[in-house]
Amino acid sequence: MALKSSIEFKGTKDGLIIHLNEVSDFEYVREQLIKKLEMARNFFAGAKVAAIEGRSLTENEEKEIIDIINNRFGMVMVEKNNNSIEKEDIFKGLDEGHTKFLRWTLRSGSKIEFKGNVVVMGDVNPGAEIIAHGNIVVMGALRGVAHAGANGNTKAFVAAIKLQPTQLRIANYIARAPDRNYYKPEYPEIAFINEDMIIIEPYLTKNR
Repeated sequence: MALKSSIEFKGTKDGLIIHLNEVSDFEYVREQLIKKLEMARNFFAGAKVAAIEGRSLTENEEKEIIDIINNRFGMVMVEKNNNSIEKEDIFKGLDEGHTKFLRWTLRSGSKIEFKGNVVVMGDVNPGAEIIAHGNIVVMGALRGVAHAGANGNTKAFVAAIKLQPTQLRIANYIARAPDRNYYKPEYPEIAFINEDMIIIEPYLTKNR
């Protein structure tokens, strides 16, 4: 079967829709998806995916596809409004703990470790690293390494005005960083764990 009929991409205002052929077996579709994304890796890096449609997927199959587009190719799966976790739920039950405020930009070579939350009133440049047991909030551009919930806290989150990390980790979960040459965040974004994977979505938009 031709590659085009196995995998198709549709652009929408909410992001890409990946259409998977419902006739081909899953392993074939999976391999063809990888091949097609690999052919245009730079183009797809950082792209937002609004939906996966065209065939019924088991829970494990859906997780496998999302893992491929998210961790292998640096794409971002966008939660639909009717299915996404309410922002208040992200904070619910999370111990506020101690918070360290840094009123400067973290430059390359800087490393901050704190057993609580970390708030940076500036940028985090490439080569800088933040490791926190709690949350990480950057009131600027996050372009370095961020590891929230480093003590295994899966309720932790990472938020930034421009979320463009070289590496993003929450507890034991890791997300591949999108190519910053292609991914330019338009709004502040927040990253958190939902259903055993890191989800990134806008936190504040013009419509809020």
